[in-house]
Amino acid sequence: MTPPRTATGSATPRGRRRGARPSGGELLAAAVGAVPGGAARPGQQQMTEAIERSIGSGEHLLVQAGTGTGKSLAYLAPALTVDGPVVVSTATLALQSQLVDHDLPRLADAVEPLLGRRPTFAVLKGRHHYLCLARLDNSTEEEPEDTLFDAPAARPGGGTKWLGEAGRLGKQVQRLRDWADETATGDRDELDPGVDDQAWRLVSMPARECVGASRCPFGQECFAEASRARAREADIVVTNHSLLAVDMIAGRHIVPPHKLLIVDEAHELADRVSSAAQAELVPELVDRSARRARPLLRPDVAERLTEAGDALAVGLAEAPAGRITAGLPAPLREACTLLDAATRAALDAIGDIKADDPDPVRKQQAKAVLDELSTTAQRLLEEADHDVAWVEKPENGSRRALVVAPLSVAGTLATHLYDERTVVATSATLALGGRFDTVARALGLDAPPPAPPSPAAAAMAVTAAAGRPGVTPGAGPEAGGVAVAAGSRAATGTVPATEGPGWRSLDVGSPFDYARQGILYVAAHLPRPSVSGLPEAAGEELLGLVGALGGRTLGLFSSRRAAQQAAELLRARTDLPVLLQGEEALPLLVRRFREERSSCLFGVMSLWQGVDVPGDACQLVVIDRLPFPRPDEPLAAARAAAVDAGGGSGFAAVSVPIAAVRLAQGVGRLIRATGDRGVVAVLDSRLETARGYGPFLRRSLPPFWYTTRPDVARGALERLAKA
Repeated sequence: MTPPRTATGSATPRGRRRGARPSGGELLAAAVGAVPGGAARPGQQQMTEAIERSIGSGEHLLVQAGTGTGKSLAYLAPALTVDGPVVVSTATLALQSQLVDHDLPRLADAVEPLLGRRPTFAVLKGRHHYLCLARLDNSTEEEPEDTLFDAPAARPGGGTKWLGEAGRLGKQVQRLRDWADETATGDRDELDPGVDDQAWRLVSMPARECVGASRCPFGQECFAEASRARAREADIVVTNHSLLAVDMIAGRHIVPPHKLLIVDEAHELADRVSSAAQAELVPELVDRSARRARPLLRPDVAERLTEAGDALAVGLAEAPAGRITAGLPAPLREACTLLDAATRAALDAIGDIKADDPDPVRKQQAKAVLDELSTTAQRLLEEADHDVAWVEKPENGSRRALVVAPLSVAGTLATHLYDERTVVATSATLALGGRFDTVARALGLDAPPPAPPSPAAAAMAVTAAAGRPGVTPGAGPEAGGVAVAAGSRAATGTVPATEGPGWRSLDVGSPFDYARQGILYVAAHLPRPSVSGLPEAAGEELLGLVGALGGRTLGLFSSRRAAQQAAELLRARTDLPVLLQGEEALPLLVRRFREERSSCLFGVMSLWQGVDVPGDACQLVVIDRLPFPRPDEPLAAARAAAVDAGGGSGFAAVSVPIAAVRLAQGVGRLIRATGDRGVVAVLDSRLETARGYGPFLRRSLPPFWYTTRPDVARGALERLAKA
């Protein structure tokens, strides 16, 4: 947390009377002016003004802000005009770190003269992110129940831990003990070098297992409680979507009370809430809970837990992987019934935690896990229409689980997200198909159905398809060697506003001139993809594109098999360095891709959002096929089936929006700065030929110059190679 500091003086901008609180626009101007070479951006100013209006009116706001808008400062500046904490939630650690390490300190320095004080901020993470002194006090190298003697099935390859591995774990725990005497926060992210998950589990406490500060012998020194105390006193609290979701489900008592919530990377929120509401039964967890509770139970009660875990393991071994559509198979139903009865008996036997209990921490840990197992077993046995259940069996066979998750979280969001606070949701990917209503409904807002286009709007769409007004074919993205030929066209521009009861939307665009900086090329001549992996024709197309540029290619693939085939193809037929996700740590691969000018980086879904390589190191982004959810993705399949059963199109309502978000994120890897130039190549002809969803997907993308001509794409890449 940034400690409060009193300013020695302040300047009053002209036009504002002395003593009045500065506006968000004034705070933004101060922050931008403090950046060397900083300049006002119209989209950034527009976003700040819209947020200020929402703060005043109480209306919720959806803001699409393209890459380069500077949206972080655009929402942080007006946040400082609100009394009490403002909560900012992010989906990724990268954005959280950017806010805490760069944007907020810079903003605090810049606005201190205006506010007459230095604004404060704090980071709030889940309890398990912090070192737990009670766990550390009870953690020894001889403690078998959690890590040192994990069940063989819990680890790849099976077998008992060998002595060297156990010794390595002991050394990490000792280093954590030493660190506990030095750290001021106990935050795992500040431990450098870090420790593996196995060691951290020994010294951290999940929220469900915590007895609370009043009952814990280390309550006064608790790092997690200290982080919450700092958050209550801060002007801005930065947290993550997962903790925000848990806070909503648990009754809003984790995150401090606040009037304004800013959700950045909002396109990820519904999935994070769904994950928070998800539960699972794993044989190893049942076994571990039985061992942990055994000292508190009679032998016969403990044995019932062990038998229930064995029954679950047998049931999972017999059940096929995938969604359960016809009720729980008999062996799994029997296992859940046994587990429910065994956990209830164990909870009754343990009883309540009393003030004079010799070890309340261990007792609460045992009770918490048993209670969660009981609740999950009951939920699975209920087989409610609003839940989806499936069996997970990873390909390496290391972990099997029976999972249950909500069919939809829109109702949860509608009930808990917007109550007694104003919500600003922002992302570069909120308007799908050129409208906000799809994402609005996913976020629990009441959105009107799309209206048919007016004759004037239809005429404008035809004009946009033929080319931008005032831009003739061939006069497109020509700077830096990217030029297009006749027969190509520009995509559409910013998205019109949508609104509903209590909310409105805004697209502030992007400072990038996408139609002049890049080309969206769709290989419409290729056959429709039908088999898994990389089809031969797509491979030849990939070779031609990469060869024209001479590397500098980010390949985003729909499957690991396709990425491997592409890497093998280029390694066999070119001399270009090809980096493949999984062969080295991802940060190392990205650094090499950035530094080696002729290299190519190929990978799967985690690359679609996690790579930021501005400049000429990445001038070609290749996407092998449209990223629809796989038919065996249980939640997407169940949601689509529910829409079909209601008379709608599950594919259109579920699969297409998922593909739109993923595709927009992938395409967005190309242009990261105003000087960037390049080509996005989609090797899936359906983006052009599918009349039903092709236009929807294209309208969800940045407005690149659009072409289906291979010679245009290769010619632009050849000119880039010579630039």
